[in-house]
Amino acid sequence: MALHLSNACFSALSRSSKVGAVRAVASEQGSVAVKTAEVEKLSLGGSQQQVTRIGIGAWSWGDTSYWNNFEWDDRKMKAAKAAFDTSVDSGITFFDTAEVYGSRMSFGAISSETLLGRFIKERKQRNPEVEIAVATKFAALPWRLGRESVVSALKESLSRLQLPCVELYQLHWPGIWGNEGYIDGLADAVEQGLVKAVGVSNYSEKRLRAAHEQLKKRGIPLASNQVNYSLIYRLPEENGVKSTCDELGITLIAYSPIAQGALTGKYTPSNTPSGPRGRIYTSEFLSKLQPLINRIKEIGESYEKTPTQVVLNWLIAQENVVPIPGAKNGEQAKEFGGAIGWRLTNEEVEELRSMASEVKPVIGFPVEKL
Repeated sequence: MALHLSNACFSALSRSSKVGAVRAVASEQGSVAVKTAEVEKLSLGGSQQQVTRIGIGAWSWGDTSYWNNFEWDDRKMKAAKAAFDTSVDSGITFFDTAEVYGSRMSFGAISSETLLGRFIKERKQRNPEVEIAVATKFAALPWRLGRESVVSALKESLSRLQLPCVELYQLHWPGIWGNEGYIDGLADAVEQGLVKAVGVSNYSEKRLRAAHEQLKKRGIPLASNQVNYSLIYRLPEENGVKSTCDELGITLIAYSPIAQGALTGKYTPSNTPSGPRGRIYTSEFLSKLQPLINRIKEIGESYEKTPTQVVLNWLIAQENVVPIPGAKNGEQAKEFGGAIGWRLTNEEVEELRSMASEVKPVIGFPVEKL
């Protein structure tokens, strides 16, 4: 089916396909890993959109309902800006946000989309040639009805981002009703040139197949499914979501890939996370996690890598997976950059999976059960 892209989106897409010499390697799952002189990239599913093998999650930017100890100030703003700039400097140019992150509807201080848009604009003023891939999401709120609501929400997101289009637009979670209309809305957004690729988030195997088939009828690939996935939360492997993504050529975007900090080695039974995370990653849970953390540290030392870099690399080794850890500051962003450019052995990957299986998994988000 012919797609009518806006000039802005088409030009951006053309520039992306011409950056440097590339070597493409097609996988059995349909995604294509692309290596440039700067950084390895992965095509999002069957779309033409390529992103870096690690992205940055911007959930914490402007948020005061889950992160930042319920406060936001100029110091946190500067730290978020440093996280953005350091990520780009490290070769990570894929950023994931959502209309609800930091927004009033989630009792936040300032919209994450607004901050990301501001950071991109300031960066491009200094470096006009830099290419940033932005992913944002549509909130399937019960009162949003019909395909038009998707396009309308996307236009509002684009206004906050100060962009003519985004690289990826996702349904943040399955709606209580109206999901077929939402999928049609995603397709409409592609045809109107407002987005280059479309995806879903927190979708089960059954919903994933249905969305894939519906978009296929419009000649548009379902590019991604964003789900909670980490070494200690492997539900996507157990419920068929990962295998379905591989089968259908859908990229799995992994949120909470370092288990919201629990896999970094930063927290211990006597030093649990603050805020809501402390109710999930309790002292008892962290005690059971210590043998795995110790082994992760040992493996990291053999590569001169940190535990964070090891667990992110573990996800990359699963293939067709793009982890998007959240970066609050430049130090974290720089560390994430060290997770790419090398690879754990198959034996190490399986050893860590085996050890992690002995730890009872933490509770995921309720939307995964919809």
